[in-house]
Amino acid sequence: MAAVVAVLTGADAAVNDPSHRQADWLTWLLYGVSIAALLVRTRWPVAVSVVTGAACAGWALYGHIGELLNLPVMVALYALAVQGGRRRTLRTAVIAALVSGAVSLIAGIDVAQPQGAPLLEMLWPLVPLLLGEVVRGRRELLREYADRVARAEAEREWEARRKVQQERVRIARELHDVVAHTVSAMTVQAGLALDALDKRPEVARAAMRQVRASGKEAVRELRATVAVLREGQGEEGKEPAPRLDQLGELAERVRGTGVEVSLHRDTGGRELPQLVELAAYRIVQEALTNVIKHARAPHAAVSVAVTGGALVVEVTDDGPPGDVAVTGGYGLIGMRERAASVGGSFEAGPVPGEGWRVRAVLPVEAA
Repeated sequence: MAAVVAVLTGADAAVNDPSHRQADWLTWLLYGVSIAALLVRTRWPVAVSVVTGAACAGWALYGHIGELLNLPVMVALYALAVQGGRRRTLRTAVIAALVSGAVSLIAGIDVAQPQGAPLLEMLWPLVPLLLGEVVRGRRELLREYADRVARAEAEREWEARRKVQQERVRIARELHDVVAHTVSAMTVQAGLALDALDKRPEVARAAMRQVRASGKEAVRELRATVAVLREGQGEEGKEPAPRLDQLGELAERVRGTGVEVSLHRDTGGRELPQLVELAAYRIVQEALTNVIKHARAPHAAVSVAVTGGALVVEVTDDGPPGDVAVTGGYGLIGMRERAASVGGSFEAGPVPGEGWRVRAVLPVEAA
């Protein structure tokens, strides 16, 4: 850019009107200072604008006229507007217009602008400033668009990670509900079969049959869970989600481990949402699993009944004090999440005397 300006401005400065002052050492000194200043216009745009503007004014006051002598200062003003802010551009425009008009009046119309009035001399500095302002605004707009795209991409990545994390939690909860209960029951039944193998083979055989039945049930539920979680899986081969009418089978499997289970189910003939029934089934399943694994209770009572607009689920055992259902792990967390997933509440704790109680209230209408 400096080389192009040097060629054009030098050619104009070398050839002057015969009736005006011809180029001499001062002309070329101002020329050299202007071109040299343009080389650092991106680093010091204000200083370069002042230097080139002073050289242009010096030419006019010295008696030179030319159409391209103001080219260096125009380039400097453009660089100032592109690299600065709008406020600085406005201040520069006012100062440059006033200085240009004053130089025109001092030098005289014939010297400064033979083609027109000093008003034109006040307008030409505004052209590079306006052009630089437009270019700077466009660059800022493009940067803003790029920032928006980057932010949108970051938000999409964050949302994708959040969904992946939620899906992992959901899969872990489903697998825990299926595996923990069945494997716990199978462990107890296998231990019973091992203890009774020599003295009471009929009891051992019954326990092993129960182990086999529990294993088949676990495989069936695992297949159904994986089929539901797998994307693009067709409807064929999928098992329906557990409902409240399957609580009897669940209680029967728990009885096979030696825990007496009493079941009370009363929905008042209402058709409950599938999500509510699934949550209630999983809460009962996890509570009974904790009874088998931790409580050492001979009896457990399960109550599932509709009260008002909510389904109340209670599981109570009569285990010894101190042998509560669970003191850590994911059992209570999973039951609490099950209740919260349908907008319900959950509480668990020891009962007066001995035993442990799990209670969940699942709103029916909200679900």
